[in-house]
Amino acid sequence: MPRFAFLVEYDGGPFAGWQRQAGGQLSVQGVLEAALARLDPAAPTVAAAGRTDAGVHATGQVAHADLGRAWDPFRLQGALNAHLRPHPVAVLAVAPVADDFHARFSALERRYVFRLLCRRAPATHDRGLVWQVPHALDLGAMRAAAAHLIGLHDFTTFRAALCQAKSPVKTLDEIALSRHPVPGGTEIRLALRARSFLHNQVRSIVGTLERVGAGAWHPDRVKEALEARDRAACGPVCPPQGLYLAGVRYADDPFAVNAAPASGTHS
Repeated sequence: MPRFAFLVEYDGGPFAGWQRQAGGQLSVQGVLEAALARLDPAAPTVAAAGRTDAGVHATGQVAHADLGRAWDPFRLQGALNAHLRPHPVAVLAVAPVADDFHARFSALERRYVFRLLCRRAPATHDRGLVWQVPHALDLGAMRAAAAHLIGLHDFTTFRAALCQAKSPVKTLDEIALSRHPVPGGTEIRLALRARSFLHNQVRSIVGTLERVGAGAWHPDRVKEALEARDRAACGPVCPPQGLYLAGVRYADDPFAVNAAPASGTHS
């Protein structure tokens, strides 16, 4: 059975998360599998690089499935997007991959972006797509605090109580913070990069750094919280709506040579 990889974008707002739900709640995996089932009688199971939580978005999720027959990638992409309507999910690219490719286990790196809107006026166009706070944040203090988290650490403090990872030890390769002026305020973007993340690790880190930026925590308190290895030492876990799975890196990019053809060249 030929295996295909899918580059997927979605608005996580309407979904109970990526993973198919036993109770029947709407999930990204569920609607993607339903779309595939309309094209393939085998009703393929889809595996993803990251199981995003309820309300978390993606601009670069990667998934794979084994289909019953070979497809032209461009035609498969179009057919899937037609069957995904009206859900806020889009397949950006499709690529045939080797049988040993696995969206989750073959991944070398995952990248998340968090959008934090600082302004008093309510969000309109970005409602549900950012975490909004009504106060300014000290970006320099947040960067100083984030520096304590870079590298190999025991992240027990920043791990959900129900996290199923075998070990809390992870290597966080990068936290980059940038400021972007927006009408009426500022958007702070945090880009985090690691091979893998613990459950709620990113949201725990962002919520803690927000407290630093707001002046409620000294940057060194983040180091103390990390070294405590105690969930109770963590700052508040921020809401999910500002979080995006932005990309997944593999040894060989499955989508590098499978871009859609230019207009008028497809037969």
